[in-house]
Amino acid sequence: MLKNEELWDTEAAQSYDTPGTGMFAPEVLNPAVDRLAALAGDGAALEFAIGTGRVALPLLAKGVPVSGIEVAPAMLAHLRSMMDEATLPVVLGDMTTARVPGVYALVYLVFNGISNLMTQGEQVECFRNAARHLAPGGRFVIELWVPVLPHPASPQAVIGHSGEGYIQLDTCDVVAQQVISHHFRFGEGKEAHLFRSPHRYVWPSELDLMAQLAGFALESRHEDWAGRPFTAASRQHVSVYRQ
Repeated sequence: MLKNEELWDTEAAQSYDTPGTGMFAPEVLNPAVDRLAALAGDGAALEFAIGTGRVALPLLAKGVPVSGIEVAPAMLAHLRSMMDEATLPVVLGDMTTARVPGVYALVYLVFNGISNLMTQGEQVECFRNAARHLAPGGRFVIELWVPVLPHPASPQAVIGHSGEGYIQLDTCDVVAQQVISHHFRFGEGKEAHLFRSPHRYVWPSELDLMAQLAGFALESRHEDWAGRPFTAASRQHVSVYRQ
């Protein structure tokens, strides 16, 4: 299995940004940035797995000081082509262990980022590293999907997402609690592009226990950044933890 720094290589970094569409669509991105800015208040924010700056750059434009941690050199290089180190400091390293100078009001990890850590122990250490960076009473925000699993008697792929020119199929190992997401992108012709990403899925209750082990308590949980109620039918959640 490829490590994250190998998975998110130059090719992935160059194709990651889709301005105005997908996860970069204003209706997707703007509510996230607005909510994070409100949670940061007058303090600084730290983004784990900052990537190419999808969230950090508009949050910075709102006047929130932002720093980051990123494990993949290619993703960081792409970010550096848009923003300098002095304005947006980023440490190249693992979000379970890397330390960033400063004290933060908010640490956030969006778009299923914690599932890129492939063991329960690493995910717990991610919470602990967030706690190390926060001022007393600071918040750690996680955006994560709620798994949809196939029937164990007939293991098949389940559709994660589908849309024009795109379909995601997830194959699941329910014993190891792991998923391989197969991202197919296609156009008018016969060819399709496949990108595969491994994940360890986490149930909301398990996430809450990880938070407790790191000294956090759940402050709120909603279905999305707009604040819709989280219900049994919700397929994702935004969870806010507070020290």
